[in-house]
Amino acid sequence: MIVAFLNQKGGVGKTTLAVHVATDLAQRGGRVLLVDADPQASALDWSSNRQAEPLFPVIGLATKDLHRQLKQHIPNYDAIVIDGPPRVNELARAAILASDVVLIPVQPSPLDVWAAQEIVTLMGEAQAFKEVRSCFVINRKIVGTAIGRDLASALEQFSIPLFAAQVAQRVAFAEAAACGSTVLELAPSSVAAKEIEAVTDELMTMEGFA
Repeated sequence: MIVAFLNQKGGVGKTTLAVHVATDLAQRGGRVLLVDADPQASALDWSSNRQAEPLFPVIGLATKDLHRQLKQHIPNYDAIVIDGPPRVNELARAAILASDVVLIPVQPSPLDVWAAQEIVTLMGEAQAFKEVRSCFVINRKIVGTAIGRDLASALEQFSIPLFAAQVAQRVAFAEAAACGSTVLELAPSSVAAKEIEAVTDELMTMEGFA
């Protein structure tokens, strides 16, 4: 399984979700590779700040032929997670072509809904070359508000489905990132950890994945 986290809008939490889903898959016994395809190298920065033993390797492949270079790694891993670039460009296209599934994080903001059109268009173009499944994932939802529900309604205008699992804005994610860790490791019984596990569960139950 190769899953990419992509959205042309920066600051939606792609890296946070990528490192957490990669960690969750590794904790479930999978052989996982995390690929940093973002020129800003946020996932590599996260890895370099890690104090505990790594659960999986992190490599940088911010290149337009990512989909070709990744082929050599596929036999060695059960899951490859790609932290994608913050813009719709050749890097994003390569990440889509490399992937089986693209998860699109969106924040509860009208700006995110407006920006979603570009990645939706790019996904449609990619279907001419490869069948790639895609889903929206609401991230950084504000707890106790109706904004998440309103966002779900706004996303219905697109042909891409929405994950039932949602991840809230929680300080625990920032605290974990500061030491290259995750809430799954630092607070495995927390609500934040359960939200990530729900995202991974939904990913794994998508058609074709056991």
